[in-house]
Amino acid sequence: MKTLDLIKSRRSIMPNQYNDSVIENNDINLILEAANWAPTHKKTEPWRYKVLTNQTKDDFGKFLGKKYKESSQKFSNFKYNHLIEKAKKSSVIILICMQRDLNESIPEWEEIASVSMSVQNMWLMATDLKIGAYWSSTKFINSIDEFIPLDKGESCLGIFYMGKYDDQTLFRSPRPIDEKVKWFK
Repeated sequence: MKTLDLIKSRRSIMPNQYNDSVIENNDINLILEAANWAPTHKKTEPWRYKVLTNQTKDDFGKFLGKKYKESSQKFSNFKYNHLIEKAKKSSVIILICMQRDLNESIPEWEEIASVSMSVQNMWLMATDLKIGAYWSSTKFINSIDEFIPLDKGESCLGIFYMGKYDDQTLFRSPRPIDEKVKWFK
């Protein structure tokens, strides 16, 4: 696929669109290898990924449901079940993490930008492999270390749900780039 066509075809494919097909480990490794080639300031490579499959993935959904139930002022069975089902419907969940070396002089926003570019690389590779993906954040992101250990200086920035899908992706038509660019000559 040509680069611009690949970029244009990238979409958020939600877990409720995933089928029961399993993503092969070779494909997961390709997606992670693509992530590893993101640009990074001073070669810090701050991205860290935790790959959840099988029962661990399902347990993660239950963990998020439990955290929601414990913190909810207006509990909704729908939201509770939705958190659990998103994990069950996914073939793989990757926790998007960032390793900060607090002795580094690099601003945190630059490290977050590097992790984000790494995720974009994952997303583009997943798109090329016809694997649906969705980057989610949750208000429980700071509690992830209650479920899976994080190293010192490591934090979780999001959840990357992935699964195979049958449906066509939606057409997207962004506003023209000319509305977002100013030229100075």
